[in-house]
Order: sequence, then C-alpha cells, then structure tokens
Amino acid sequence: MISLNSIIFNGMDATPIDVQVQLSSGLAKPEFNIIGLADRAVKESAERIRNVLSALNLSLPPKRLTVNLSPADVEKTGSHFDLPILCGILCAIGILPEAELSKYVIIGEVGLNGTILKTSGVLPTSVWANQHNLGIICPGEQGGEARWAGHTNILAPFHVLELINHFKGTQVLPLPETISLENTTEYNVDMSDVHGQTAAKRALEIAAAGGHAMLMVGPPGSGKTMLASRLPTILPEMTPNEILETSIIYSIAGQLNNKGLISTRPFRSVHHTSSAVALAGGGADAKPGEISLAHNGVLFLDELPEFNRTTLEILRQPMESGKILVSRAKRTATYPARFQLIAAMNPCPCGHLGNAALACTKAPRCAEAYQNKISGPLLDRIDLHVDVDPVNPWEMKSISEEPAETSAQIRTRVVAAYERQIKRQGKHNALLDGPELEKFAPLSEELTSFLNSAAEKMGMSARGYNRIKRIARTIADLRGADNIEMQDLAEALSYRPINRGKYGAKA
Repeated sequence: MISLNSIIFNGMDATPIDVQVQLSSGLAKPEFNIIGLADRAVKESAERIRNVLSALNLSLPPKRLTVNLSPADVEKTGSHFDLPILCGILCAIGILPEAELSKYVIIGEVGLNGTILKTSGVLPTSVWANQHNLGIICPGEQGGEARWAGHTNILAPFHVLELINHFKGTQVLPLPETISLENTTEYNVDMSDVHGQTAAKRALEIAAAGGHAMLMVGPPGSGKTMLASRLPTILPEMTPNEILETSIIYSIAGQLNNKGLISTRPFRSVHHTSSAVALAGGGADAKPGEISLAHNGVLFLDELPEFNRTTLEILRQPMESGKILVSRAKRTATYPARFQLIAAMNPCPCGHLGNAALACTKAPRCAEAYQNKISGPLLDRIDLHVDVDPVNPWEMKSISEEPAETSAQIRTRVVAAYERQIKRQGKHNALLDGPELEKFAPLSEELTSFLNSAAEKMGMSARGYNRIKRIARTIADLRGADNIEMQDLAEALSYRPINRGKYGAKA
C-alpha cells in the first residue's frame, strides 16, 4: 500500500490527510474507486487522472485501484487532492519513489493534459508543512506563495512530467522565488480630495488611530462613501504577522491573487443585498465570509438600515470577540474577524430629513422607523456616531482655495498615536477591556464625576461608558499626551449623542 501526505483546512485549523493507494489483483479490467467521505469534486479526480495518465502514455493495470482518504470520518472537499492521488498511483505502478514523496505534503489540481493548476490553501499548507518538518509539492504558479512562509523544501512543477523527471534525476526543479509584497504606498484617492467635512475627517482620524468603529449619518451626496473609501490611506502599515495571517485567510478562500500577498489593509465594501452566509462565511466548505476577509482591515457597510436585520446582528459577537464560528451541518470552522466597522446611512428613506425643500411628507415619523431597523445593541458597539452635513455648491470654490490636509499628513499623526498604544499596551485602544482601561486610561476624580453624570443623563450602558474612555484615550494619544484631560473626554462624548439630534430618532 502507498501512503502519501495531503491536508485540508477546517477554518484556520489544519487536518493532515493520509492518501492511501492500493492495487488489488483479480479483475480483467481496471477499476478505480475513491473512498473516505470524499465529495463530488474529489470523486471526479478519477476521470481527470485517467486522462492525465493517457496523456503521459500510461495506463492503469487490470487491477482494482482503491484510493482511501484517511481519516475516513472527516469530509474531504476540493480539487487539490488530484495531485496527491495521481502521485500515489504513479508510486503504485513504479513511476515515482514513495520513500521520497512521503517526505512532502502534496496539493494541486491537475488538468487533462497533465498541467498542475492553481488551488486554494497553498500558503497555510506551506506554514503547516514547515512546522512539521515536511516539504511541500504545489502548483508551479504558486511556488512563490509557498516560499513566502519561510519554507525552503519546495517543489513547484507546472506539469506532472516535470515532477517525474525531477525524481528520476533528469531535471532539477529550482527553488521558487519568494513572492513579492503588494505596493503599500500608492493609492488613487487621498483625503485632500474631500472638501469641507472637517468634523467628519477628525472623527475618521480618531477611528483610524484607535481602531474604533464609526457610523456616519447624513443626506445623499454629503460625502460619506468618499470619506470611508479614503480610510485605508491613513491607516498604519500591516505588521509581518498581520500580513501572513490575512494572506492565509485569503488563500483558504481562494482569493489570493498572483500580484502578491495581502500587505495593504483590506477594505471590504459589502452591498446591502448580501446574505448572512456572504457576511459570516459558510457554504458547503465553510469558507470565510466578508467579516473574515476584512480581518486586520476595514468592513464598510453603506446604507446600513437597508441590510437585513438578521444579517446585521451577525456582527455583534465578532465585534466583541474578534473571531466568528461558522457552523454548518457537516463542518464547523472558526475564523479570525478583527475588523474595523465603518458604516454609513441616510437619516430617513428619502435621505433629506430636515431639508424642507426636499424632504418627503412622511417626515419625521419615517426617520424613526428607518433608523429603528438597526438594533440598539449593535449601535452600542459603534464607538463614533458622526453627522455628515452636505457641503453647499456655492461654498465649494472658497473651500477648494484653502489647502486641504493630505492623507500623508493625517497618517503621520495616526501612526504616532498608534505607536504610542503599541508601546504602552501592545494593542489598539479599541481592544482594551475593563481592567486594562483602569490601568491605561485612568481618570481623575473630577473627570470620573463628569463622565458619570454624562452617562446618567445620556442613558449610557456599561459598554458605552467604557467606549467613551477608549475614545478619550485615543484623542489624548493623538495629542501626544500621557493623561486624559477634560477636552479629550468632552470630545469623546460628542461622538455618543443621546439621539440623532436634528434627525429625530433615538440611537
């Protein structure tokens, strides 16, 4: 019996798979069976492999060929089992040496002519193989991806013949070059493009510096989407660990492209028609959803009340824990989900509440019903609530004559504040819990009395109380101050209004 190594991923957790191949005598013609709880994509490997063998001028012997994928109680999904099954068969008929191939983890899809095609999960497979002192055999197109994990025992053929020739000694497969990182400095948008909106840009700077969630409320055309799309231009660069972790998620999802690893913070803009599965993840393979693809980056939800309420409620638990459990009938997977939520909404269905010339006749009742589509617990998890007023066209000329701050200028302050947080506590202010706030964001007796009084008047929850302290800590960091002062606390409270002010409905 031939035994080779492959792998599957359940969320971020790897499960090694033993690919067992055995030829049994007693039949007049070949018989090919794949067992071990294999899905349709895996079972179809049999036909693809028959055609590959034919392209190589080889044929199966007149015996019973059984491929067992062990452990048998774990569902096997994906076409990446093509290559390990094919290698096992080539070992069984004496073409490849089992002793050598058993030192590798093998993944890859094969085409009918023997080409080895791209597959998902190469990067995490390389990390796992390196940790277990095994080599990796993967598609040639993804050799650089495997190399980036620090692995040096990599075989990345583009065709099955290259792999055969390598082990026969007639060809040497070179070590792939390390994949390059995507450019982290060039953006086609800039904060200087935004005219006016001084208060909104200030709130966005605070959100970027402390990793805070933010909700922008304003009429159509006021610049909410424009502001949100420029948030990545002022965020700190990703650390090597964040690059690797984010790239692993994209690799598992099959979305790691040929340009390189994910080295710019993800910005996932989700349409309001997206389903709960699209947001949380799932499907037959329990793939990561949008909130996991936004890990270490930004999740932007435009037209927030237009989302299905059940879909939005999925955000509550990941926003607190930084991870999400995807449970399906045959599989349960846990993915990281430490994202920064940026949301935008109109104050009412028509969007012109407060504008006598444009508002509909149902105002203000329609505004309350519209905003109540968003639950209180979800709103309570959003740190910054900002009103975005429209900029009048006749004011645009005077505003444009004033030099606006560029993303680079704002980013300098954001990075300085971020570095203060990392040096002080090792993480963003938005991630501080109660005991950590007492340690890293202490308030004087005067400030504590002021905050307690404000919390009582505003009907603030305990979660909201702590979030005010987090925001104040971030504002103080932007000033370069060690201690929170009254001006920091007052500004932080301005982002937690009792209601939507002129928009009427309670938040």
